[in-house]
Amino acid sequence: MPKKIDPELRARAVRLVSDHLGEYQNLTAATIAVAKQLGVSRESVRRWVAQAAVDDGDRPGVSTEELAEIRRLKAENKRLREANEILKAASIFFAGELDPRNH
Repeated sequence: MPKKIDPELRARAVRLVSDHLGEYQNLTAATIAVAKQLGVSRESVRRWVAQAAVDDGDRPGVSTEELAEIRRLKAENKRLREANEILKAASIFFAGELDPRNH
């Protein structure tokens, strides 16, 4: 399971990359420098910057809020399916108990 990163660290990394982008040849170089400075992986910083661009509407994709809503809906859907299966099994059981041919 991935470890939870402090949202402040994530925001700081994204802010540092955007603030100092002009000092580097490209986005990758800025990302590597910030990752080294903060002691996190460059891939993490790259993903945070990309997600921030999506959240700001600068890049196409699914926003963080939409991802959270999708996760919530999937979890709710799973719970409802499980409850539905339990109710189906119970109704089959009780239908058999009430059938006069079984007595």
